[in-house]
Amino acid sequence: MALMRTITGPSDLKGLTQGQVSALAEEIRAYLISSVSQTGGHLGPNLGVVELTIALHRVFDSPRDTLLFDTGHISYVHKLLTGRHDLSTLRKQGGLSGYPSRAESDHDVVENSHASSSLSWAIGIATGRKLRGETDRHTVAVIGDGALTGGMVWEALNNIADQPDLPLIIVINDNERSYAPTRGGMAEYLASLRATQEYEHMLSWGKRQLSRTPVVGRQVYEALHGVKKGLKDIVSPQGMFEDLGLKYLGPVDGHDVEAMETALRRAHDFGGVVLVHAITEKGHGYDPATADEVDRFHAVGKINPETGLPLEVSGRSWTDEFSDELVRLGRERDDIVALTAAMLIPVGLQPFAERYPERVFDVGIAEQHAVAMASGLSFTGMHPVVCVYATFLNRAFDQLLMDCALHRQGVTFVLDRAGITGTDGASHNGMWDLTLTGIVPGIRVAAPRDGQQVALALRESVDIDDGPSVVRFPKGSAGAPIEAVRQVGTLDVLRDLDDQDGPESDLELLLVGVGSMAGTALEVADKLRAEGRRVMVVDPRWVLPVSPDLVDLARGAGRVAVIEDNIVGGGIASAVSQTLAAAEVDVPVHGYGIPQEFLDHGSREQVLDRIGLTPDAVATSLSARLG
Repeated sequence: MALMRTITGPSDLKGLTQGQVSALAEEIRAYLISSVSQTGGHLGPNLGVVELTIALHRVFDSPRDTLLFDTGHISYVHKLLTGRHDLSTLRKQGGLSGYPSRAESDHDVVENSHASSSLSWAIGIATGRKLRGETDRHTVAVIGDGALTGGMVWEALNNIADQPDLPLIIVINDNERSYAPTRGGMAEYLASLRATQEYEHMLSWGKRQLSRTPVVGRQVYEALHGVKKGLKDIVSPQGMFEDLGLKYLGPVDGHDVEAMETALRRAHDFGGVVLVHAITEKGHGYDPATADEVDRFHAVGKINPETGLPLEVSGRSWTDEFSDELVRLGRERDDIVALTAAMLIPVGLQPFAERYPERVFDVGIAEQHAVAMASGLSFTGMHPVVCVYATFLNRAFDQLLMDCALHRQGVTFVLDRAGITGTDGASHNGMWDLTLTGIVPGIRVAAPRDGQQVALALRESVDIDDGPSVVRFPKGSAGAPIEAVRQVGTLDVLRDLDDQDGPESDLELLLVGVGSMAGTALEVADKLRAEGRRVMVVDPRWVLPVSPDLVDLARGAGRVAVIEDNIVGGGIASAVSQTLAAAEVDVPVHGYGIPQEFLDHGSREQVLDRIGLTPDAVATSLSARLG
């Protein structure tokens, strides 16, 4: 890593020879494989932008020129080139973020890891600097072909086309993938542009053959030229973008630093908006990644760097439980269809897609469209299952409210990675969904406590046809099932009073465990019961609307406490409190959840400990409140 260690900032790149630049790229690629295999992280995307990022920093002057990375998970090379050489702390508490971080460097601007927003940021920054008279500063947005499927991009492009004189460069990092191969009309259009580049290469080869073997070479050249002319009759490489008023350069080999620098310098000197189309390969230079067909290397845990195989094998995940049950339901019911926003593999839809390909719709990074489309599917008598990470439901709230709920369409929302996810940082924690869904009229929300309950909740939710329903569960291993000791109406009782002395009516605390926090609630109850407290633990299973059975149990309790992995404000504790008040049940309700703040990255356990959402912390608090 000798050469890389000499790069303390982008200015150190300027004087390197092309030979040194090539050597630096190989050093960085080797270091990424070695380091990320030990920490986990977004390996494949960063291997694909090594040369592209070097070229950006050699042409532009960061931080005076602003570099924006959409969605930010491709920023590891940028971190290394801006002096952050030690990736051993990547995504660890107190260490480097897996995304750009303003706290780490002046070279980082946008920390948000939700896709398709970079062009809106870019035109805002470029316009603001123009108004301030700073027209000699460039703004550069690097955006993937996957993110180009998002609607925000096209809203921004429409606006950008109205200001063609801005010093704004858009670099398309075209690797044909987001998590999986990019789909849709935009993907087909970019594929046609890639085809023109391939024919240019073939045409050059034909010219060389012409000089060597005139007769055969002439035949080859004329045939290739005819194919190329026919292709150009179908699609002009820069047609759509130039129709929008954007100067188009490319396609350019994104792994050829010299070619990238040439294109970027032309864009830099143009004096207006330029789109540079770079073709890259996700996982470039690492055989296990480039040979992988299911994109296991988009984000990895700890792996063997030589084989690419995981070092830590976990049990069945919550996602596995959902995936298997959806396949079973698909076999039983031909009205069930599934939608996702460029997350087919991560949300567990791949097995369903393999069996029922005509019933799965990957709409690209377009959550708003997915929900509105699902509402339309529901109108025809289908039952859509919309599968997204919990944090991405934020992006489609208006469609959930006005397209789905207002029209009472039977749509099931499956929210993966709900609660604290940890290492991906603030924008990936799924900690707002219960608050958002809690204000939607007519919605039903299930929070399964284990894998068995995921399957049961999904099966129940697809029978709801008069409004939206939600099934939410966390990231990671589902663990062992938590058995109920009995049922009280719709509630599962997980810890009863029948093994404690005293009258059954003398219930000091009714403890409600929401979803994956049921295990925490049981540990809290055991600690309080060891003090002689009379505590009952229940799992509502369907947490919204609040069950009348929970209201009835609360009438006989001294206090109610709710433990949830959602922000406390507007969450299940708030809903329980409001429901009890409406029923004139005068019982104090204590909520334990996530504070209303953005949480720094760390492991899930570290984050929970930091916010006091552990059995010890909750038990100590409740013991004090019980007096």
